[in-house]
Amino acid sequence: MPATPAPSRRCVIWFGTPCSTERALLASSGWHIRAVSLSETGGVGMRSEDIVIGVLDFRTCTASELASAAEVAAAYRHLPLFALLPALPDESDVQLQHALSHCRHRFAHPLDHAELLRRLASLKETSALASCDDALACLLGESSAMLAMRATLRKFAPVDLPVLVTGETGTGKEAAAHALHRLSPRNGHPFHAVNCGAIAPTLLQSELFGHERGAFTGATTRRAGLFESAHRGTVFLDEVGDLPMEAQTSLLRVLQEGTVERIGSNQSIHVDVRVLAATHVDLEQAMEQGRFRSDLYYRLNVLRLTMPALRRREGDIELLALHFLHEFRARHVIRARGYTPAARRALAEFHWPGNVRELLNRVQRAAITTDNELIDCADLELAAPAETRERLQDARLRDEREALVACLTRSHYNVSACARLMKVSRVTVYRLCRKHHLQLESLR
Repeated sequence: MPATPAPSRRCVIWFGTPCSTERALLASSGWHIRAVSLSETGGVGMRSEDIVIGVLDFRTCTASELASAAEVAAAYRHLPLFALLPALPDESDVQLQHALSHCRHRFAHPLDHAELLRRLASLKETSALASCDDALACLLGESSAMLAMRATLRKFAPVDLPVLVTGETGTGKEAAAHALHRLSPRNGHPFHAVNCGAIAPTLLQSELFGHERGAFTGATTRRAGLFESAHRGTVFLDEVGDLPMEAQTSLLRVLQEGTVERIGSNQSIHVDVRVLAATHVDLEQAMEQGRFRSDLYYRLNVLRLTMPALRRREGDIELLALHFLHEFRARHVIRARGYTPAARRALAEFHWPGNVRELLNRVQRAAITTDNELIDCADLELAAPAETRERLQDARLRDEREALVACLTRSHYNVSACARLMKVSRVTVYRLCRKHHLQLESLR
């Protein structure tokens, strides 16, 4: 018999030191409290099903702890964060302002305990990325490229004309087609999608336009095609550039005359459909090569919607990564709740050849494999960002220099003795001295 999952707890992670009164008030209101030193590193011990809110206590924060507070605020900004201000906050302190920028609410000194409890009671673990019924909810993003795309989509949706959706693989072309349908007067009628490159050419005609009984071997019954069954609705042809020539001719008839003919029949059937098409290939080049009909291209390319590549959507990558993680948490019991600062930088620096689909796959894989509350670069299978690599390189060089100086000191600056201590050759000792700009004469 499967174990019953543990019930969710309401938890406050208090970065700092709450007084005994504050501990008692939170406990009496049903909140579990865990105090974490601002200089403490690593996870904060949250269970995956816990509802967690963070409190940054700046009231007794020392100068050295203030830098840690800014790092904590950045690392745990996926949590709802409250800030408790000191009596005289230094508004010119850059680190303090940086930490406060990640906090949803600030409490002035002295702390109003009743207001703190009211804020905690009204705040659930939610996000601006929470799912909604809006037709554009699946096309998240606040970058200028996405704002422009959504504005264009809203203009195109009510107009009953074909739309050609272009963009790289994984940019969300089918999601845009769904949004066009849902925002159009045809919403409530069928939406049928087909990948033209995923169906064998011999079967594609039947899939799109239907067939009569006995039209070919295996056609034991009459079958309505995609266009016929989508009457008064929308048909989305993904990878339309892969359509064979024969199917292109039949599609042109649909667009020009609004009729289809089933395979094995010469009777025209009227269909009222809006055609949306998508492609990641250059149809203009395909026309020049004779692989795509020019008259069909101009029929499909009445309105054109271009989906931006993820690498061109500045600021959207982290927003999408958090959205995908929150959605995954809603369906699965996982520990991960956010991303380390290094992981966020790595996400922003990566080229994303697979676009949004690749980001989704990496986030879901990392959420399953990580044992930590914050997903790191290694979990995402991404290289550490340049800044992190430079810090690691600097640290290695510093350690190497210190080890060399220590061995030279122990050997009284005798190169042969130093080489024996380091278990390297004399030539290596001389090379390391040159590398670190150490002159033996000046050291003696």
